[in-house]
Amino acid sequence: VWGKTASKIYGPRTGNDYQDNQLRFSLLCQAALKAPRVLNLNSNKYYSGPYGEDVVFIANDWHTALLPCYLKTMYKSKGIYKTAKVAFCIHNIAYQGRFAFSDFSLLNLPDQFKSSFDFMDGYVKPVKGRKINWMKAGVLESDRVLTVSPYYAQELVSNDANGVELDNIIRKTGITGIVNGMDVQEWNPSTDKYIDVKYDATTVMDAKPLLKETLQAAVGLPVDR
Repeated sequence: VWGKTASKIYGPRTGNDYQDNQLRFSLLCQAALKAPRVLNLNSNKYYSGPYGEDVVFIANDWHTALLPCYLKTMYKSKGIYKTAKVAFCIHNIAYQGRFAFSDFSLLNLPDQFKSSFDFMDGYVKPVKGRKINWMKAGVLESDRVLTVSPYYAQELVSNDANGVELDNIIRKTGITGIVNGMDVQEWNPSTDKYIDVKYDATTVMDAKPLLKETLQAAVGLPVDR
């Protein structure tokens, strides 16, 4: 829990990534592919047992870009997940997962995927010149490419600066912008049965610290406002 443990997701401190991030996110992708076939969802009123193989995976940003690749090599090649699809969603095009080209060998993928990862830029880090680009592969290997709004979708293909050098790739695959949203009835805080303090726009500032304390106590965190 960031702010309480001081732990970071991507590195020991801001701007300093863990050296094994590619292995960490590779494992995440493999776990996500296994989950629908093994997780028991009997406690959910809509499902009984595992989802099964007729699913759509939503892969978010470069960290999950290996998922469509692993889906093809580890599962579809063996007749598993035959109808499964992948939608790759871009939230911030600036973060692409660019690494040294020699790191491709870490990904446990056949050489047929090298072209999807192959990328050239003028930046020195992590190495100058040829690299692998996780996001490029995610865009090319997925069934659909999404982003967070129609306006951002247009922005990403407008020029190389806005697309951060992936604009040409995204123009070829196409991209759909979907505005973030929610069911305003199901998530109505004035009627939500799962929170102890109901609130609306006029009382949110009073309710928020009380609900924060309740959550902190429930999960064993220090209680404060």
